[in-house]
Amino acid sequence: MNKNQTIGIIGAGPAGLTAGYELAKKGFNVTVFESQDSIGGMSKTIKLWGQLVDLGPHRFFSKDTRVNKLWLEIISDNYSMVHRLTRIYYNDNFFYYPLKAFNVLRGLGIFNSILCITSYLKSKILIKKNTSTFDAWVSDKFGERLFNIFFKSYSEKLWGIDCKEIDSDFAIQRIKKLSLFEAVKSIFTKKNALKHKTLVDAFAYPHLGTGDVYNRMSIKIVELGGKILLNSQINEINNDPLTNKFIIKTVNGENQIFDKLISSMPITKLIELLNAPIYIRNYAKALTFRNTILVYLRINNKKLFPDQWIYVHSNKVRTGRITNFRNWVENINCGLEDTIVCLEYWCNSSDQIWIDDKKDLINLAKNEITKILPIKINDIIEGEVVRIPKCYPVYKAGYKKYLKPIEEFLSEKKNLSIVGRYGAFKYNNQDHSILMGILAAENISDNKNHNLWEINNDYAYQEETIIEATGLKKI
Repeated sequence: MNKNQTIGIIGAGPAGLTAGYELAKKGFNVTVFESQDSIGGMSKTIKLWGQLVDLGPHRFFSKDTRVNKLWLEIISDNYSMVHRLTRIYYNDNFFYYPLKAFNVLRGLGIFNSILCITSYLKSKILIKKNTSTFDAWVSDKFGERLFNIFFKSYSEKLWGIDCKEIDSDFAIQRIKKLSLFEAVKSIFTKKNALKHKTLVDAFAYPHLGTGDVYNRMSIKIVELGGKILLNSQINEINNDPLTNKFIIKTVNGENQIFDKLISSMPITKLIELLNAPIYIRNYAKALTFRNTILVYLRINNKKLFPDQWIYVHSNKVRTGRITNFRNWVENINCGLEDTIVCLEYWCNSSDQIWIDDKKDLINLAKNEITKILPIKINDIIEGEVVRIPKCYPVYKAGYKKYLKPIEEFLSEKKNLSIVGRYGAFKYNNQDHSILMGILAAENISDNKNHNLWEINNDYAYQEETIIEATGLKKI
């Protein structure tokens, strides 16, 4: 281990900051580049109307002891346990997570419920067909009727393509995240007592919002001698074939040389900046990301609805998810009486809504929330809009044939590590990105050989723990 090595890290999100912190603790010379004016990536917390809000709902939960220990090391006791309540809005009814039999019967009706059960049983009897697409995979596992009711609308809003065009990887990798899978299954198998990972009753949440973890982490990096450079957009990356060092050029014209490079920037952008061969750049052009528009509404009412967030499975409105920040921890409300809610809209850069006027987006959100929830439009005081490009890597059917040669090309860069949702083109949650940061740091500091490309949402835990109010608990 040569601690004199210089380590460049692109991106100050969960993966990049975790890698930087772990390396800085071990005495490495770390520099983190962040193109925006604040840290945290998609997991940042922002101030709005005197309160604190996240970029949508960001619930931290992991069973990985390494991840949980690091999270607690950073946040200490500055968190509380939040009792989760999330529901699905479908056909003017709300369905609990996990699904409850009587709630489903009441919401769907006896006749429709019988048809769902029949469809489910039929999927168990029929010979398996090609399940390479999302719709086929879900229909095969849970029946076509359940798929159409609880998966189709939401998934097509999120990805902007027909479910027949979505790769089954999304279902396979996210099955532990799409809690409806296990919830629906539990109705039929009578295993309601078995709590699935994403159906946990409580989760840990920082008193000052999700982003407080990464704010504290960035402070520690600087205290340990590292650098975090905000507003530092990278224009060019060169890799010296003789030394394998990386030369980074930022928009202000400065050049910096690094022995090792860790990147969490969008993989498509990295390929462009590395001036990869044309065939690799063409593969990268075939990979796409989905954008998010967040419309925040300030509402003069403390008791709107009890959920932390609601999934909207309805084609009558464009929003796909609604978050109520009043129901997380009291600290983020900062003692104010108003409630801040957030409506999410997903789109491509070519969609009209991406460039729509702020006022039009706020009016859209006002009209839609009053259609779904008992909120008076006169109680909505004001709104704000945050646009986030390239949030979700799109698992379009066949995407792996483009991603694989890109992975191979980048793996040939022996001093380059790829981490994070954007960097690895993986639909990560915080815990997966934190783990990638930990393992990337170990590859450098301890000469480990972790294959970061293999880290996904269904990785195996070495030792299982969960975070409770008193700290770690083995399970």
